[in-house]
Amino acid sequence: MADDRIRSGLEFGVLGPLQVLADGRPVRIGRKGMRGLLAMLVLEANRVVPIDGIVDSLWGDDPPATARTIVHGYVSRLRRMLEEADPTGSARILTTPPGYQLAVDPWRLDYHRARQLVSSARGKPAAARAALLREALGLWRGPVLGDVPGELATTDLAELRLAALEERVEAELALGRHLELVGELRRLVAEHPFRERLVAHSMRALYRSGLRADALEAYQRFHRRVVDELGIDPGPELRALHEQVLRDDPALSPAGRAEPVEVPPRAGVVVPAQLPAAASGFVGRDEELAWLDRLCDVRDRGATTTVVVTGAPGVGKSELAITWGHRRSGQFPDGLLFASLGGFAGDEHARAEPAEVLARFLLALGVPADGVPRDLDTRVGLYRSVLARRRVLVVLDDAWAPEHVRLLTPPGAGSMVLVTSRRRLESLVVRNGARMLTLSTLSEEEAVRLVDEVVGKPLSEQEPAAVRELVAHCDRLPLALRVAAAKLVLSPEWTVEALVAQLADEGARLRVLDLADAGMGVGRALAVSYRNLPPELAAAFRAAGALPGRWVSPRAVAAVCRTDLGTAAARLADLADAHLLVEQWRGGYVLHDLVRLYAEEVIAEEAPDSCATAVGRLVEQYLAATTGQALSWFDEEWPNVVALVRAAAEHGLHRQVRQLLRLARAYCQTRSLDGDWAALVESTSGF
Repeated sequence: MADDRIRSGLEFGVLGPLQVLADGRPVRIGRKGMRGLLAMLVLEANRVVPIDGIVDSLWGDDPPATARTIVHGYVSRLRRMLEEADPTGSARILTTPPGYQLAVDPWRLDYHRARQLVSSARGKPAAARAALLREALGLWRGPVLGDVPGELATTDLAELRLAALEERVEAELALGRHLELVGELRRLVAEHPFRERLVAHSMRALYRSGLRADALEAYQRFHRRVVDELGIDPGPELRALHEQVLRDDPALSPAGRAEPVEVPPRAGVVVPAQLPAAASGFVGRDEELAWLDRLCDVRDRGATTTVVVTGAPGVGKSELAITWGHRRSGQFPDGLLFASLGGFAGDEHARAEPAEVLARFLLALGVPADGVPRDLDTRVGLYRSVLARRRVLVVLDDAWAPEHVRLLTPPGAGSMVLVTSRRRLESLVVRNGARMLTLSTLSEEEAVRLVDEVVGKPLSEQEPAAVRELVAHCDRLPLALRVAAAKLVLSPEWTVEALVAQLADEGARLRVLDLADAGMGVGRALAVSYRNLPPELAAAFRAAGALPGRWVSPRAVAAVCRTDLGTAAARLADLADAHLLVEQWRGGYVLHDLVRLYAEEVIAEEAPDSCATAVGRLVEQYLAATTGQALSWFDEEWPNVVALVRAAAEHGLHRQVRQLLRLARAYCQTRSLDGDWAALVESTSGF
């Protein structure tokens, strides 16, 4: 219910670093003084915070003479920030003597939701109680307001978390999960050595796991600590529990059979949460995110929903999957599992095998290390058993083989598998009913926004024309845009115009779009895809890059590669499946500019004579094909004919150029293209 209430508008988080979200997207807050003031207003939401108290909190005993004026300025900027983030006014800062107050629906505050969940868990059956408390604890992202300076009253929230932890452990002990709680309780007792209730939980879990001596040692260790450091004895409840363990009191054993386990056994963690951090400044993809939201909302609760996110290298597949996973994590109460399969790492040895990934998943799900089976089939069976009737999100990044995805797919009950791959993995659609989401490049508006986000200032307002040129040279590819924007951040003396001037040089563009120290760049990403091609597809890719003209046809590739038309068409389709080509219409393929530039680099390095060979063979094919062709063929092929004539002239194929010109002349006369004809003849006269 809480997620529905705050799905739009502003949301405030203090259970971790101070956070403001607008429609799920982070909002930049500003300098530390503004963060401190906003933190106070959020903690005291809907109550007046006196300005004297604000001054004391921000500056202590030594405030500047202009402290009140500074606070007024902070308030003004915070108001503007909130209004820009959400013009509907879901949260407002009001001036209410003797200070200010944040007017906001309490459900937009993470600590309010945590308190409500903890409160609603009381009196519920153990399984429901544990689920509600896990949800509450999942709202903590780290130490309360860990990034906000000053002394703020947050001890009650720290105590709330510990109390929720103790209640959750008690509920799970009632469910018979003592064995998987042992590791977590050892860690918690080490972190909070004077919490008697945690010590009691640890003793019960150890005793019920057959570790009676360890349970007694846990008590003795606590006893020595409180006597030595506090000069007191353990409380009466803990002493009574110690006596029960000494005499093997039957009351310590779980009463009856344990309740059905609704979540997987886990050691040391509450719920697996393996997703990497989402990239900051995520921009665009609203339609794709909404599509995933709808699919999640209507997914089959009795089966697993599989989605393959595919697209070109650097188009942002992983970023989309991870960002969406974080935003909808609440829909998967039993955990988030993540594995980078390294399918396109460029080194087969770097690929993660299913057996290795399954071992990591089982450990995260609480299976002890010595309980992970050795052989693959048994691991798959245990993995499916542990996740039966549970709702998890499994993100498999950079997948290569459909069969690997199938081995890592949970068995059902409303789970979801999000796969990213440079391949389409069509067999998952056919055999597993997977949905396909193909990412294209960003729109110009989104690409401009991404540059502004990465740079951290509105360059598009300061230098609009230059930023649009930069976006065009980057093909609106997210990776290229991030690298280009990072260059501006890392070298502040650079201007956008200077960077655009370097990008305008096609021979240098891929080198500019590379961050050597970070080991990332457009050329590197394309090289990974190219190195994974079998030899015949690599040859077809080089052929496509060597061909002049705006688009590539199977006939042209067949002529250059000396193969039949069907084989050439299949190879082009495979290159499109690898997202190195784009099929603009049936049988018509194009290379995006950055891919074309990469292909030219590969040709120069691996087959420097292939361009001349390709042009010669293509001329032969065109001379044979153009004789007797219908006007519609010429209409479609004319841009390529023009490009081929010029390329043949550059390579010294003068006789073939004259032949092509004679064949083209009749077409130009029929279509009244006298200007085009004259320009074509003039462009070849210098060779």
